[in-house]
Amino acid sequence: MPLLTRPLFANIKQDFCGALLEFIGTFFFLTLAYGGVQATTSAGGVGQPAPNALNVFIASVNFGFSLLVSAWLFYRVTGGLFNPNVSLALFLAGVIGPVRFVLYCIAQLAGAIAAAAVILALSPGPCSYNTRLQEGINPAQGVFIEMFVTSYLVLAVLMLAVEKHHVTPFAPVGIGLTLFVCELWSIYYTGGAVNTARAFGPAVVTGFPYGTQWVYWVGPCLGSLLGVSFYMILKHWNYWVINPDQAVTDTSLSPPDPVLVIQQRAASLRRRPTDSGEQIRPRNGKPQTAANGSTGETQNGTPENHQEASQGSMV
Repeated sequence: MPLLTRPLFANIKQDFCGALLEFIGTFFFLTLAYGGVQATTSAGGVGQPAPNALNVFIASVNFGFSLLVSAWLFYRVTGGLFNPNVSLALFLAGVIGPVRFVLYCIAQLAGAIAAAAVILALSPGPCSYNTRLQEGINPAQGVFIEMFVTSYLVLAVLMLAVEKHHVTPFAPVGIGLTLFVCELWSIYYTGGAVNTARAFGPAVVTGFPYGTQWVYWVGPCLGSLLGVSFYMILKHWNYWVINPDQAVTDTSLSPPDPVLVIQQRAASLRRRPTDSGEQIRPRNGKPQTAANGSTGETQNGTPENHQEASQGSMV
């Protein structure tokens, strides 16, 4: 039954089961990510100053590869969303229904809180995985940075996982790498949320120490709208006809050997016409038909011997 015409609570049992597993998956993903960031900053000493380039790179790797591993493990279970903004994108694209969307968002926020609390309890020192705007970045800049990076992640999910093709089973790899490069840009300036739940969990367990939590709700939600809008434009334009056969595995559709192509073109230029009726001019200067090899053809194509025969009959 199509999703739009399906009763609202037709799959409520599966929706609750999916939400429970999304809670576990989000907890799995964020304990790895939070724990990696906490360990990175603690390795340089408690109370370390602003992160340097190496810390930015390591934290980006933590989040990207944590999502890659977690999404691959839960990919066939719930889709491995772990992000309310991805859930919003799938809802707007018609992939999941409203009940599942609401339950997933609640489960993802709860999983982020649980993960942040566990890492805070198990790690020494202050919470270093909280999100805040870097000095010199105003809230408007933070909103747009989060909007753009979230839209990139959302588009990666839609094009690699939602769109079905031969490399769909490997979608978690592309999605994890997308988060990695998004973090390389955003993690220093905004903390690299790219996910409202990722910013909300640490803020809850630390008592909302910064007054810019709204940035991590507005920016990623706008990113969801931007990513879905571009995806819908691509679908409306039938993007697959622009570069057809891109996802097939038929080797016969690959380009031929360029050396053979050159040889075939050279041979076609050297080949003499045989049965096309084309005229070629030999060395004696008289035209010769390729069809019968006769010479002395007049301009209108009538052979001379035929013309003489005609004249003789007239006499």
